[in-house]
Parts: sequence; C-alpha cells; structure tokens
Amino acid sequence: MRKIFLIILPVLLYTACTEQEESIDTDLRFAINTSTNSRGVSNYILPGSADFNNIPQDPKNPLTREKVLLGEMLFHETAFSTSGNFPELSKTYSCASCHHEAAGFQAGMMQGIGDGGIGFGMAGEGRQIDRMVEMQDIDVQPMRSPSVLNIAYQTNVLWNGQFGATGVNIGTENLWPDDTPIATNRLGYEGVEIQAIAGLGVHRIEFTPEAIEENGYKELFDRALAGLPSEVKYSNEGAGLAIAAYERTVLANAAPFQRWLRGDQMAMTDAQKEGAILFFTKGQCSNCHYGPNLAAMEFHAIGLNDFDQGSVANFDPEDEAMKGRGAFTKREEDNYKFKVPQLYNLKSSPFYGHGASFTSIRDIISYKNLAIQENSNVAKDQLSPFFVPLELEEEEIDLITAFVETALYDASLERYTPEKVLSNSCFPNNDFLSKEELGCE
Repeated sequence: MRKIFLIILPVLLYTACTEQEESIDTDLRFAINTSTNSRGVSNYILPGSADFNNIPQDPKNPLTREKVLLGEMLFHETAFSTSGNFPELSKTYSCASCHHEAAGFQAGMMQGIGDGGIGFGMAGEGRQIDRMVEMQDIDVQPMRSPSVLNIAYQTNVLWNGQFGATGVNIGTENLWPDDTPIATNRLGYEGVEIQAIAGLGVHRIEFTPEAIEENGYKELFDRALAGLPSEVKYSNEGAGLAIAAYERTVLANAAPFQRWLRGDQMAMTDAQKEGAILFFTKGQCSNCHYGPNLAAMEFHAIGLNDFDQGSVANFDPEDEAMKGRGAFTKREEDNYKFKVPQLYNLKSSPFYGHGASFTSIRDIISYKNLAIQENSNVAKDQLSPFFVPLELEEEEIDLITAFVETALYDASLERYTPEKVLSNSCFPNNDFLSKEELGCE
C-alpha cells in the first residue's frame, strides 16, 4: 500500500500542477480574446524575420533577401559618415550608433549622440561628447531616440509621426515645407522608408556613387536595388530603402510571450502570465498597447516631462518639438501628444517617455496607475482619456512589471547584426575609444 501511495502521490501533484498551469493559460487566452474583440492570440503574433509575406511593408519598397542583407550592412557601416562637422571623427558612427542591438535597438543612454560622440561602453551607455568638439555642432536629438525594434508596424515614424506620406499623414501635404527633412515625405513612401532616407541626411551620412564603389558595395547595390535608376540607386534614397527593408525584419519574435502565443505554454512563468492577464484586463494597458508590437499609431498625452535640461546636451525647452504631434500638425488639440511606443526589450535601454523622465519600468507603470501628471505644461483637457487611476495594488504592479520586463524580452537580438561590414571597420562606432571598448583590432 505504501509503495502504491508513493507512486500515486507524484502523479496527483503533477496533475494538480498541470491543471493549475492550464487554468492560468486559459485565463490569459480569455483575457486576450476579450481585449481583441475575439480576434485572439493571433492578433499579437510577430512573424518570422524571413517571412516576407507576413511582415508589413511598403508596396513601393518590397522586401527581398538581397535588399535586407544590404540594409543590415549599411545600417551598421561607419564608412559613409563623412558629412559630419568634425573631420577628425569622419567615418566613426553609423545608424546603429543610436539604434544598436545591445540596447534593444535604442541608444542605451538618455540622449543618442551621432556626429561628435565617442565611446560605447557595454551597451551604448558609455557614449559621450568628444571634449575637443564644439557643443553646438554635435548631432543630438531633443528627445529620446525611439526603438527600431518592431518598427514594421508603424506607418508613420518619430514621436510626432511626421515621417511618412501615408497613414495618419494623408492630407498633411501642406505641412511638408521645402528644404526640411519632412519634405522627404514627397517621395511617397511610408514612415519607415522616409525616416531611413531623411535620417541619413539629418545625421550627416552620405551615400555617393564614388563612396559606394570605393567601399565595395556597388555589386550589393546592383543586386538589391535592380531596376532603380542609377541616380536613385547610388544615393541616400537607395541606401535608405535597403536600410528600411532591414529594419522591417528586426522583430522581437523570440521573446517568451511570443513563444507562448505560438503554443509553448512553458515559455512564461506563472508570475509573467498573471502579469499578462492584468495587462489585458485591470491594468488597461492594451487600450493603447495592442497588436503584434504592443504599440499603436495613435498619439496620447500622459503628462510626461521633457528632457532634464541639466542631463543632456543642446536641449531647448522652448523647442516646438516638445509639443509632440502638435509641433507637426500645428493644431492646438494635438499639443503634448506623443506616439504610443512599442514595449519589447524595454529593460535594454532603461529610459522611458519621450523625455526619459523615468528609468524604471515599474516606476512608469506606477505613474500610469496613479495618473498624476508630472509636466505642468500639459493642460488637463489635453490628457488622454485613458490616463486615469487604475487602483492597482503593489503586487499587481509587480506582476505587470514582470510581464513587460521579462516576458517581452528577446534575449537574442544579436542575430540581427552582421559578422562584419565591408569596410572592415568597427561597428556600431569606429572612433578610438569605441574600438578599445568593443575589442576591435
């Protein structure tokens, strides 16, 4: 009898645990189904990075393997950063200087630094302004650099959505002034492509036929961009189209939540699942963060502060950019509204909000739970209707944090970086300090 009991007990315990796990999974599927009006888990699944048929793309820039491979190289290549203000720092930075995998394709610091910066650290946090350059001439942004991760699901790009001729910018043609980066919208592409093309000029990177051939890329351009006229192919436009194609494939599809969505019930812990249930129910997070990238092409004001002027360079609190969508549309009702960001790999670059006013995922969740604005410039009637007290308990905040911080973390983003670039330069940065810190020869 004792032997039978000892045999049956583990079976009963296993059965009880299995039933409990299945109950949590059932509850989570129900929460997702309810939040998506019965569209279910498929509404949140990211496609494979080579599944070009299911990755959102611009009809004017269809994805091909050759184009993505070229874009991956150009995104990390430092050899074309030749239009900077500092000759001594020529060919030392790339797109990936402010959007690299070690920081979840963000900068790894509060304010990204392109031209005028040196160093890298472990995950971009060590980048600094070269003491030998003039501060006013460096390349920095007035707010935190958005992530490239899962950008394929954005028709319009940047915090104010100004880049992109389609989507929410249809009808805004009169707001695309000549001789500005926004005028690039007139090329007619979606936001990912426009941002890539315009961004090269903004960040002092230049692709010319001579530089493309000199650095060994002409054959790759010919394969990837066959059919384009030479004046488009061997230019920032052609390079930008390849970079955008690559960016569209940078997807956090190996995160635990993604594996769970595809049927692996063991991919998430019970705490992560409980946090996910709260995310889709009481936490009301999915009101704004929905779809495969857990973001939205919507703009909301939640009263977050701009950059702390003493912590960043060249920041002007009077800059119109601080008005968010309103800075682009010139409509007062759009002031202080910023695009809803994606939520994957947030812990890789611990700065949250357009002004990086929070450095903890838990703290930003607590902020939304209390719904007390920190920026007094934002009028009450400007605040999002979703910015309301949630009455979450501390344990519930912990559980949502566990879900966002760890279940939405793809630990193998290095698969999106090339082994080397054709110039054989160090990347994402090629200055003397970065080479030392990155272990480049």
